[in-house]
Amino acid sequence: MIRLGLRTLLHKEVRRFLRVPGQTVLSPLITTTLYFLVFGFSLGSQLREVEGVPYARFIVPGLVTLGVVSNAFLNTASSMFVMKVQGTIVDLLVSPLGYGEILAGFVGAAVLRGLLVGTVMWAVAGVFTGLGLAHPLFALAMLVLVATAFAALGFMTSVWASSFEQVNFFPTFVITPLTFLGGVFYSARTLPPVLRELTLVNPVFYMVDGVRYGMLGLSDGHPSAGLALVVALCAVSLGGSYAMLKTGYKLRG
Repeated sequence: MIRLGLRTLLHKEVRRFLRVPGQTVLSPLITTTLYFLVFGFSLGSQLREVEGVPYARFIVPGLVTLGVVSNAFLNTASSMFVMKVQGTIVDLLVSPLGYGEILAGFVGAAVLRGLLVGTVMWAVAGVFTGLGLAHPLFALAMLVLVATAFAALGFMTSVWASSFEQVNFFPTFVITPLTFLGGVFYSARTLPPVLRELTLVNPVFYMVDGVRYGMLGLSDGHPSAGLALVVALCAVSLGGSYAMLKTGYKLRG
């Protein structure tokens, strides 16, 4: 059973992002619609199909992954950084909650937000391309693991950061470029050899590729590679977050 303290923290964090539905739900809905209008139909009318799949449908897994990653990261990053700046994080650290429970509360709420946004984006895409899933359990597992990994990375970033500019550095200059260059809008098989090699060293490519396999049954690489990579990233990011909490790095005094 989940202890009362963890349930309370999780409930508080979930209510925090549900109080701004325009940012949580409406914004990704509008963004997804624009992506489909600009890329799925304007560009899709030229490309027609990618590996036998309509282009508009081909980009859905990448867009869903992008939504899950960005929202899971920003949820923990913004919440934790505000608590740190206001000094209220100290109250949480001296509460009866264990470090693992504190981390679970923040990460759990971020995962829920990421999956909520991903579901909204997938549903909007389904209006244009259909809602069929090739391997639904694999797709769900990949998205949960991806959301967990980036929620923990957002937690670590907020603890390390000293300003909002530093909090925004990682999503602006790392997550977004890696995601857009990770096969969201194209297949790695269509790239010239040099660009293909660069894509294959991008870790986000394997996440997008894994989600695409789960949703469409297509994969440029081996789906198990993406699964193994995201499991390793989860372990590292959760371990780092727990260590920061336990040592009080930039949190106490």
